[in-house]
Amino acid sequence: SGGQSFGCPQNAGAAGTIYDKSLETLKVSNGNFTTHTETPLLGFSVTKLWSNVLVESNAKVLVPLLWSRVQVTGQIRLLTGGSICFGLSENPISEFELVAEELLMSDSVIKVYGAFRMYVKVLLMWDSKIQIDGGGKDVVLASMLEARNLVVLKHGSVISSNAALGVYGQGLLNLSGPGDGIKARQLFLSLFYNIEVGPGSVVQAPLDEDVRSSLDALSICESKTCPSELIAPPDDCHVNSSLSFTIQICRVEDITVGGIVKGSIIHIHRARTVTVTDGGAISASELGCKAGIGRGTFLKYGAGGGAGHGGQGGIGIYNGMTSEGGQRYGSAYLPCELGSGTGSPESGDDSAGGGLIVIGSMKWPLARLLIYGSVSSDGESNRDTIGNSSGSFKGGIGGGSGGTILFFLQGLLVEKNSSLSASGGKGG
Repeated sequence: SGGQSFGCPQNAGAAGTIYDKSLETLKVSNGNFTTHTETPLLGFSVTKLWSNVLVESNAKVLVPLLWSRVQVTGQIRLLTGGSICFGLSENPISEFELVAEELLMSDSVIKVYGAFRMYVKVLLMWDSKIQIDGGGKDVVLASMLEARNLVVLKHGSVISSNAALGVYGQGLLNLSGPGDGIKARQLFLSLFYNIEVGPGSVVQAPLDEDVRSSLDALSICESKTCPSELIAPPDDCHVNSSLSFTIQICRVEDITVGGIVKGSIIHIHRARTVTVTDGGAISASELGCKAGIGRGTFLKYGAGGGAGHGGQGGIGIYNGMTSEGGQRYGSAYLPCELGSGTGSPESGDDSAGGGLIVIGSMKWPLARLLIYGSVSSDGESNRDTIGNSSGSFKGGIGGGSGGTILFFLQGLLVEKNSSLSASGGKGG
């Protein structure tokens, strides 16, 4: 383990390594001394695979390579403050593979700069993070995590990526409770038998910090045609960043949502049953377009009209001035558009429209949708009025229009006190 530092106790020496030949196990430990110094690992056995790799007790491991494969026949365990960093932050173009029977994480972090490929049977996370930096807007590398039997996130564990992320399995994906989450710029969850999003947990795309900026980049905001993948989606369920979905859940038998599934364009395809429990939510509210075909107008220092969608937006009136609402657009027979927004360039204020939720498809309708909680694609309400330098009221912008909720179903239950909503937001 790293030596103790008396002059700088929070930054002891780097962790040491020990290889147990009889157990074929590599152990990296820092004896619970905190450190900012990383232990570099530049190679892993490929001729005779190790059984286990253990990183524990505040050890920090760095794998600073452009490509690396970590493969063991047993477990990779990160415990009690242990962390592994793949790649370098200033050059996030690397690709890394992790192959094991089990990846077990407790109070630990895996940080990846580049693309991450994981192949395990079991992924268990307790108060832990997997953070993937896929290069942002300049270099976008998709990552794929496959856990064939079981994925469980507990006690505030989060998997996140600022690029496209696919999570695959054949068994159970369970986000147990508050603070647990899977978040990405674009997220694909596929091939599990069950997905359980527990109370207080979140499945979300795009990432929190990207929600507002991503709305400008949605190419379908100005399109008057329905994207073909929403009506006749591909059956392969692979990560495909060219598709318009921000979240796709594909080829999963049963989905239970007790927390929140939140995204701009949500698609659930080739599932059997979806249950939104009391307190659970599938939401595209306020995640649609900031402009769009039905954008509401705003008069400088005056009234703001609401955005239009299924009908024309409301007229804004202030101090004798009127501002027209946004135009009507879309089809009542096959709706597939995002809601439009409204805004004020002078104040920098805006209200976004609702997003788009599609469950099922023409070819593969959902067997049963049970709603005890809420499914919503509401437009954003204006929360602030606009004032002048003296603090007097000068008006406010209109609300964003509601988005679209489109179901292809064989059976639907909407329970008492549940909510199914694609409403426009309130103006200022």
